[in-house]
Amino acid sequence: MEAKTLQNAYPVTIDNGHGERLIFLGRETRDSVTYIQVENWVSSNAGPPMHIHHKQYESLRIINGKMGVEILGKEPYFLNEGDSATFEPGIPHRFWNAGEEILHCKGEIWPPYNIEYFLGEIFRSSSENGNGRPGTFDAAYLLRKYRTEFDMLGIPVFIKKVIFPVLVFLGQLAGKGKRFKNAPDPL
Repeated sequence: MEAKTLQNAYPVTIDNGHGERLIFLGRETRDSVTYIQVENWVSSNAGPPMHIHHKQYESLRIINGKMGVEILGKEPYFLNEGDSATFEPGIPHRFWNAGEEILHCKGEIWPPYNIEYFLGEIFRSSSENGNGRPGTFDAAYLLRKYRTEFDMLGIPVFIKKVIFPVLVFLGQLAGKGKRFKNAPDPL
């Protein structure tokens, strides 16, 4: 099942305001699989936290810089210009800029499903929140709604299973959910 794309015109740039900028360059279909082409720039010591894509592959090729990679439970390793990293669905991972210069990568995510919407909203919220993290309601809402597709391992299970539903309920009562009225359905 292919989730609807909320952004029809490419490229689409998102920036979390804390050292990560990602461009969704466009989609293409090869052998009946849809891929979204991406390009990203990551500042020194910045990068996404430990996370999981339950349904998507993610592959990045380093154009410039040094990337640190960690797969949950394994020793971190480092990649340089010309190297690639591919993260399979269901495998907890993170990457970061392990050098002093900007880390620049190109790659693709397949199938895209709701990755554009999810990351777009997480980056928007992080930028608006100003502290490098998405707002509490936004994080609770997005991680609850798209829990079949994405997860952030740094958030304790108790918070995700008990506190997040309460935050979402209270936030909806306060009208905070209006910003997500056009959110695509989760898979």
